[in-house]
Formats: sequence, C-alpha cells, structure tokens
Amino acid sequence: MVPMPFIELSGDDKETLHSLAREAIRVRLLFDRELRIDETAFSPALQQLAASFVTLYKAAPRKKEHERKQLRGCIGAIQATEPLVMDVVHHAIASACDDPRFPPVTLDEEPDLSIEISVLTTPEVLSLSTEQELLEQLVPCVDGLIIEYGSHRATFLPTVWDSLPEKTEFLKQLKLKAELAEDFWSDDLKAWRYHTLCF
Repeated sequence: MVPMPFIELSGDDKETLHSLAREAIRVRLLFDRELRIDETAFSPALQQLAASFVTLYKAAPRKKEHERKQLRGCIGAIQATEPLVMDVVHHAIASACDDPRFPPVTLDEEPDLSIEISVLTTPEVLSLSTEQELLEQLVPCVDGLIIEYGSHRATFLPTVWDSLPEKTEFLKQLKLKAELAEDFWSDDLKAWRYHTLCF
C-alpha cells in the first residue's frame, strides 16, 4: 500500500491551529459571531486546501481521572473545500455549537475543554466485493473509514479504534451510524479509507 501523503505542519502551525480553534469558540460564545481571520496572514501550510475534524473533550472530574475523557462535540469534513486554517475555525465553532448529539457548549464549560484536531489525507477508494474483503483491507488504529450506500453515509476517524478495536465491531457500529443495519451488505456499498494527522 502506498502511504497517503500528509500535509506537513510545523509545531508552530499546530499551535496556531489550536489557538485559533479555542479563540473561535470563545468569540462565538461571547459575541455570537464567527472569528474573522485573514487566511493569507498564515503560513503556506495552513493556506493549503485540506479537510479537518475538530473534536472537543470534557475533562473527567478529578476524582475520576482514571476514566476516559468525555466526548463533547465532533464536527468535520471529508473533502477539502477551503484553506486548512479556515476549515479548522469553522469546525471548531460547529463542534461547540452545532453537534446534534450534544447541547451547545457554555461559556463556563469552555476552559475545561480539550481540543483535538485531525487533518485528513485525501480519501482512497477501496475496491471490494464482500464485507470480508473490506475488513481485510482495514488497518486498525491507522485507517479512518467512510462508507456510503445511496443517501446513507458515515465515517469514523482512526481515533475511534481506541474504543472499537475489533474490525468487525468497528464496521458494525459505522453501519449503525450511517443508519444501516449492522449486518447490512450490498454490492453497491462504497468505501474509502484515509489517514489523519492528529494533534
């Protein structure tokens, strides 16, 4: 398998994206508007077209530090449509305010949120004729997966392998997310995989 190329980001680039994501959330919560930035003011890497997901976690209470951090929002895009710096700002706001699974983040919550940014490689179409063939091509903890059947479409980021380490269960849960039966299969099912630069 030929490795899928990542956008190369420096430590400063990553720090900039984290700072902008948090500032974008604060500006929305404080002033009910989007953060205004000039994309040309940032490094060439951050001006490249790229797709990202922004995931928000709520820290576990101190007495429960052994517990997993709690998901608080996750929104992103699979296809690149705008410069990475803009993509991250937009998805940070959406993760905080528009994830239908959660109520909007409040101003009191914001300081306790941790922000994880995943920059996606271009999805690679998978050639498959059976579910087993699809499973055999997946690399746990490395591959993100997109499935599509008609109007049903869903994706899991590679970080989801942390909670669903078995390939079969990973695929079953992704089908359910796409509102398909867990045992669903069709020759018309389409699938893509991608990798992420996560920080």
